[in-house]
Amino acid sequence: MHNLMITGGAGFIGSNFVRYMLEKYPDYHVVVYDKLTYAGNLDNLKDVAERFADRYAFARGDICDASTVRETIRERNVDTIINFAAETHVDRSIMSPDAFIQTDVYGTYVLLEAARELGLERYHQVSTDEVYGHVPEGASQEADPVAPRSPYAASKASGDLMVNAYHVTYGLQVTISRGANNIGPYQYPEKVVPLFVTNAIDDLPLPLYGDGLQVRDYHYVLDHCEAIDLVLHEGKLGDIYNIGTGSEMRNVDMTHLILELLGKPETLIQPVRDRPGHDRRYALDVTKIRGLGWEPAHSCEDAIREAVRWYVENEWWWRPIKSGERYQEYYKRQYEGREVE
Repeated sequence: MHNLMITGGAGFIGSNFVRYMLEKYPDYHVVVYDKLTYAGNLDNLKDVAERFADRYAFARGDICDASTVRETIRERNVDTIINFAAETHVDRSIMSPDAFIQTDVYGTYVLLEAARELGLERYHQVSTDEVYGHVPEGASQEADPVAPRSPYAASKASGDLMVNAYHVTYGLQVTISRGANNIGPYQYPEKVVPLFVTNAIDDLPLPLYGDGLQVRDYHYVLDHCEAIDLVLHEGKLGDIYNIGTGSEMRNVDMTHLILELLGKPETLIQPVRDRPGHDRRYALDVTKIRGLGWEPAHSCEDAIREAVRWYVENEWWWRPIKSGERYQEYYKRQYEGREVE
């Protein structure tokens, strides 16, 4: 693996992974393949394009476009695909599920077909803990059945099943990772942590769903990148690996911590009507990835502290996004009239 095509590499986790791999492996070349939808942003890779001009390239394209995918693989002599490309926000999947089926299911199929037909060495699928669905007790293990409960989770589970089918049927050398709630630099500010941090900075309400007692594992994105790298190089072909801290935090406690770190009052918390079908709890058993020698460097609390610090120090990145018409339209559509007294 020396010539990587990182699909969705201009997005949140993908751009962090691109930077991580180029910094760690001086003989690796990376082509970022990205459609540049609302969450894909070349500003995420601005420093990468400058620092690694001889080993980094960008190709604009849709993973659903089979001819452009194959053309990019051939032109760049790609031997490995790491697929971060996906529609990812549950709230958006409730509004418009069709885009999620197209990208997360059909797009995954297109990439798998290209990897098979062109004889690539490896294919890695980046997935999510949400495919397991609501976990009232215990923790999800990789062999557990998937039970997705949102259009987003269903689309990601479908992609995972297709990846496994290509391994079993065609012998494609694949791995899958399922990550907890990633947070950190360059996360589009519709997601809860950057949304709450940036709203709090501007003394705007923090729209907390329901009673705020939903449980999540907030995981620092660079820890996740390190784990994916380990799976790529040490993971067993055909296997799935859960990635997270193995701990958990209630959303209301996450909200209080953000306000405390920013020195903002709790009166900024604005309860809103809960998301339809909102999973109450996710929890991952991370024994398997730890068996490869990996441990997260950040707890949930540490991850939130690092995320808060980054958004405080990088208003140049998020303020133009939040002031844009597209973001403002989404925010109004998502939260207007949902306030709960």
